[in-house]
Amino acid sequence: MASKDGRRRFGSIRKLPSGRFQIRYPGPDGQMRTGDTTYEQKREADKALSLMEAKLTTGNWTDPQRAKVKLGDYASKWIAERTSLRPRTIEIYMGLLRRYVVPYLGNVPLSKIDTAMVREWRATLAGKGVGPSEVAKSYRFLRAVLMTAADDQIIPRNPCRIRGAGEEKPDERPVLTVAKVFQLADLVGERLRALILLATFASLRWGEVAALRRMDLDLNAGAVSVRQQHVELDTGELLAGPPKSRAGVRTVAIPSAIVPALRDHLDKFTDSEDDALIFTGARGGILRRSNFRRAAKWDENTRKIGFSGLHFHDLRHTGNTIAAGSGATLRDLMERMGHDSVRAALIYQHSTAEADRKIANAMDDTITQARPRDG
Repeated sequence: MASKDGRRRFGSIRKLPSGRFQIRYPGPDGQMRTGDTTYEQKREADKALSLMEAKLTTGNWTDPQRAKVKLGDYASKWIAERTSLRPRTIEIYMGLLRRYVVPYLGNVPLSKIDTAMVREWRATLAGKGVGPSEVAKSYRFLRAVLMTAADDQIIPRNPCRIRGAGEEKPDERPVLTVAKVFQLADLVGERLRALILLATFASLRWGEVAALRRMDLDLNAGAVSVRQQHVELDTGELLAGPPKSRAGVRTVAIPSAIVPALRDHLDKFTDSEDDALIFTGARGGILRRSNFRRAAKWDENTRKIGFSGLHFHDLRHTGNTIAAGSGATLRDLMERMGHDSVRAALIYQHSTAEADRKIANAMDDTITQARPRDG
């Protein structure tokens, strides 16, 4: 816009040695930017400068220089700058970037990525046999990266605008009967029997049950406290740390029907120190997924009970399902399960121990009816 004396109040226009005109203007940070395009006529440059001023005024301006950055480089930096990410999350993001983003979109400048290109990318992944779950995860990762680019005014808007593209529709997982849980626990052997029962009826994740120490288990009170989890990286590195959300740190009431099995396990297989791991390998080392599966003969024994392809996490799913049948409120169930979403943690973290004990008692009745107590 020009003032009454003919001089512009925003930016400037200069004539290049070639005779063409180029615009310069201050960005939101006060730094001067030079237009990428030159113009044959000064009035064209003046019009472009006015348009740039309008974009800055309305908040629709994007940084043309930063928009030239390639997606692969920007996404790598995006991951590195999120210092609060857990090691396993970083590993997952880097894997998605390396396998599914960089080979197809890694060299594309941010400014060139549009919804049509994203749609074609998804179709390409599916066409190459990438599973629906991995495609959805990759899309959610890309959407998060480009949302930051939009928030930083590098691109005008997030091109990941495909409805339902980030949703996963996994196959429904099996739920074991109480009798099947005990059958599996008996098949895996004495050393791992209590692990199966506790993981199921206390709704514990693998990393949570593997990290339990003697001091976390109070059999007199009938409760287990979840304070840590083990995380195994693809490199084989094993990390111990708190659960990934505040809701994951919790105390869960245990059905009394499995207490004798837990007491027997502590007597036979757990060292006496308070910080001794409850569940260990045959030589007393940390129990990893791989050596657990071997020791438990997981594939063979799950096939024997009629649940070939059973995942360890299905034990937690089974426990959650049984707990839900107790008539507990959704809020109480989410506290027991240690739901890992931020929203769930905020909503359900105030559930009382009394309500949780009611869940355990109801589960106890279910177990007792299906199987005699361990003696």
